[in-house]
Amino acid sequence: MGIDYRLFSKEKVEKALLKFAVPAMISLLVMELYNMVDTFFVGLVIGPKAIGALTIAFPVQRLMSSLGMMIAVGASTAVARSLGKKDYDNLKSVILNAINITIVIMVVLTFIISILKKDMITGLLGASQSIYPYAEKYISIVVLGGLFQALTLVICYIMTSLGYTNITLKATSVGAILNVIIDYFLVMHLNFGVAGAAIATVVSQTVALVYAIYKLNKVKKKIGLNLKLNFELKLDILKPILAVGFSTFIIEISDAVVAVILNNILSIYGGDKALIIVGVTTKISMFLFITVIGISSAMQPIAAFNYGAKDLVRVKEVVVKTIVAVTGATLILWAVMLIFANPIIGLFLKDTSLLGETVKAFRIIISLFPTIGIYYVSIYYYQSMGKARTSLILSVYRQMIIFIPLLFILVGKFNIMGAWIAYPISDLISAITGVIYVRVALKEKDKAIEAQEYEKERKEKAFKGRSVKVGGL
Repeated sequence: MGIDYRLFSKEKVEKALLKFAVPAMISLLVMELYNMVDTFFVGLVIGPKAIGALTIAFPVQRLMSSLGMMIAVGASTAVARSLGKKDYDNLKSVILNAINITIVIMVVLTFIISILKKDMITGLLGASQSIYPYAEKYISIVVLGGLFQALTLVICYIMTSLGYTNITLKATSVGAILNVIIDYFLVMHLNFGVAGAAIATVVSQTVALVYAIYKLNKVKKKIGLNLKLNFELKLDILKPILAVGFSTFIIEISDAVVAVILNNILSIYGGDKALIIVGVTTKISMFLFITVIGISSAMQPIAAFNYGAKDLVRVKEVVVKTIVAVTGATLILWAVMLIFANPIIGLFLKDTSLLGETVKAFRIIISLFPTIGIYYVSIYYYQSMGKARTSLILSVYRQMIIFIPLLFILVGKFNIMGAWIAYPISDLISAITGVIYVRVALKEKDKAIEAQEYEKERKEKAFKGRSVKVGGL
């Protein structure tokens, strides 16, 4: 099979990480940009209520992209391990099952959201009467593109695990650029409002999928992968895909869960103004999350491949160098955002009083963010090893176990300020937990490496012993 294994097994770790991290970050950025670009244009044309509406819509979009990410990450990890073992039959089955289950899940979800959207927007998501019409119109259209976005993610992540990292970069870039162009014309010039922003998102997601499918067909021929697309769902294939990917789903969907809870709490304590503040700060801080998750997840195919190939020394090297890379990159971006918070947030808000409050909240929210890189590395490490339970526990830890209880406690004591303070406290606690888990993982790898070296020496001595006996005959 025409796959270049050197990227996984021989390439310098720093270079390999960069090749996987860039497309991962761009694909994550594109997922966020769809809502962010829409927010930017409708904010300029319609105003704060439209920003509030897209803040309400964010959990719905995050739910759909999270399911796509779950299957994409689970499938790409399984593909990488199959490559390491040179098990090509399993590799083909993983690809087929991943694509098929994506279609099934997303079609069902789209149907459910379309039926229940009114109760969901006003009840679960916390939209006020003034924001509801905008939110309903946007969600009704944008939900139709969920399947296309999810399939694009799955196909691109699989091709990344096959070593074709540039395809992900190109497919996601096509969607992002097209979304900006269509948004500009529909919202700014044709006055389509939030409906125009939603149409732009769906059209660009569709075009990105068409490009990804076209490239997948070319890759199949190039590497000699005899993959016939037919409908099959095998539990023994799907179970590890969904189990490993579920922790990624939790990481992604926890933001949506937190957003729902925040929206409801802040609408009580601060009204629409608080919703607008959290909407803007969340969107801008996503650039930090994209950096952390993009670099952390970049280690996944490399570590999974080498784990499958039993090269534990390289697995350990990948973990250590990923921690260094993610911490360094996050520190740089964090410093830039702290220094230039005012002009960055000013792109979204023109109201000076609202701008000042948002900048203050933003600086508090991200104050300890650089510490959490190691926490996410620990999650993706255990995913790459196929340890679904450990990665799942870590995935729910920061947002569900730490942040949400802190949110209720601190908002009760400090009002809206308590919501902002809850972020850095949960970041610090998660970072400490990540350090503990990574230390345990590295110690386990050291023991496994020692066992490998001992076994290698034992076999070499046994071979030399047999050679001496043969020579003495």
